[in-house]
Order: sequence, then C-alpha cells, then structure tokens
Amino acid sequence: MSDTTHGGAIATSEPPRSPDDGLSPAELAAKYGLTVSGARPSLTEYVRQLWARRHFILAFSRAKLHAQYSQAKLGQVWQVLTPLLNAAVYYFIFGLLLGGRGGMENDEYIPFLVTGVFVFTFTQTSVMSGVRSISGNLGLVRALHFPRASLPVSFSLQQLQQLLFSMIVLVVILVGLGHYPGPLWLLVVPALLLQFLFNTGLAMIMARLGSKTPDLAQLMPFVLRTWMYASGVMFPLAYMLEKANAPGWLAGVLEANPAAVYMELMRYALIDGPHHQSLDGYVWLLAAGWALVIGIGGFVYFWKAEERYGRG
Repeated sequence: MSDTTHGGAIATSEPPRSPDDGLSPAELAAKYGLTVSGARPSLTEYVRQLWARRHFILAFSRAKLHAQYSQAKLGQVWQVLTPLLNAAVYYFIFGLLLGGRGGMENDEYIPFLVTGVFVFTFTQTSVMSGVRSISGNLGLVRALHFPRASLPVSFSLQQLQQLLFSMIVLVVILVGLGHYPGPLWLLVVPALLLQFLFNTGLAMIMARLGSKTPDLAQLMPFVLRTWMYASGVMFPLAYMLEKANAPGWLAGVLEANPAAVYMELMRYALIDGPHHQSLDGYVWLLAAGWALVIGIGGFVYFWKAEERYGRG
C-alpha cells in the first residue's frame, strides 16, 4: 500500500479486483469445472464413462466366468452340465409323466425343451447376478471410482458368454436329432442381442433394488420359478392354456411376456417341425419393444441412483 498527499488529502491505492469477486462457491465451482465428490454425472457423460470402461467390463466378466466353477473338479463343464441336467429332469416330469409335449415327438420336443431351458436360464442368471452385483461387491464399489453400471453389465455379459458355451451343446443336440443348419439359424444373432439388451436392463433394475434391499436375493428365486412355469419353458404354452381352458386375455398376457417371446424366436430359428414352421411378425416387435423399454429404462433407472451406491 502506498500513500500520496494531494491538496492535504491522503489517497490510498486499492488492489485490483479479481474477476471472481462476488461469485458464490457454487458459481466458482461451475466456472472452473469442479463437481461435488460422488455427484451423479449427466446421462451423456455417464454413457461416455461407461464406454471408457469397456475393457474393464469385459475382463471382469471373463474373470467371474472362470472363477464361477473354479472349486469344482469338472470346472467349466458345469456351465453346460447344469442346464442340461435341469432339462433332463423337466423331460422326465413334463415330457413323460405329465404329458406336456403338446403332440411333439422326441426329435422335436427335446430341442424344444433344451432351447427353452438355455434361453430362460440366460435371463434367470442375469437377474440373480444383477440383484447381487452391487451388494455383493461393496469392497470394490467403495474402494474405486467407476460407473457402477459396469457391474450389472459385466454380469449380464458373463451370462451371455456362458450361454454361447451352452449353444455348442445345443447345436450338437439339434444336428443329432435331424435339425440341420439353415438360413433361419441366422436369426439367432438378433434374437440373442435383443435378449441381452433386455437382460442387462433388467439386471440394472434389480441391482438398484438389491443394493438397498438385501432380502430381495432370497425372494427372487421364487419369483423366477413362477416366471419359468408361466413362460412355457417345459411345454408349449398355447397347448397348456387351451388344455386349462384359460381366458383369452390371460393367454395373451402370458404369450407376450418377454421370456416366452425370446424362447419363441429361438425355437423358430433353430427347430424344424410342424410346431415351429411359422412365426407371427408381432413377436419380433414384442422382442424389440421389451429390449428397448427395459434396456433403456433400466439404464436410466440405475443411473438416477448412481451417487448412492456403496454408501453406508
């Protein structure tokens, strides 16, 4: 500070004003690009962050896949053996004891059953993995900063890889029973992509719910079992509904449920036979609609609670 005398008055020079003077802390943070620790990013930024972690997502899914049966003597063989054993049990109960074939012979019913078991298991395991994806990985969530959606996406990707292993066995069964590759087999690719998008969105919904409600993991097996019986995994849904004299609206609801839709697409693509010669066009519309609504909706629903995951 310097003082000068002019006409008996003392003038004091003031330091220059900063351009930031008068700005509130929030305005200062916004001006210099600072954000609150743990704050939820914008949806566009969140998508960008998730894409940037794509290599981590893939590596994490592979590591989980290899670790899943690491303690078992048969190792990764259980990836295929488990759904095959389930299919064998369902064949004995529904195919032989209860007469749930709907007029199909073994060469058509066995591929029908195995395809249904594999496709539904894909959704079932994605949901169960999603429920535990946050609550079961709290150490990782609290220790590292990354978009939490990486976890349910990674677990869904793990289940997709497991399904692809199972598809090898399914192809062997199909060819062994006289169902040879044809142009319709190409429809497997879009059908699986739509189901994967649906499964990932559903896994995100369940991840958000499961992060705050641990008991959900105990409840979901009962919900999923009910869903399985209502989707025609072990028997032709239309045949059983007709046999039970179910009202038309109930038949429409059950046949439009996503698990039944994705199974119908896969069965139409892979199986030759009188029960799988045609497919209504609306089935593809339903498959795409479920994938978009649940896939995108589940992602947005999960993103809205991003800053809360791992607290407590």
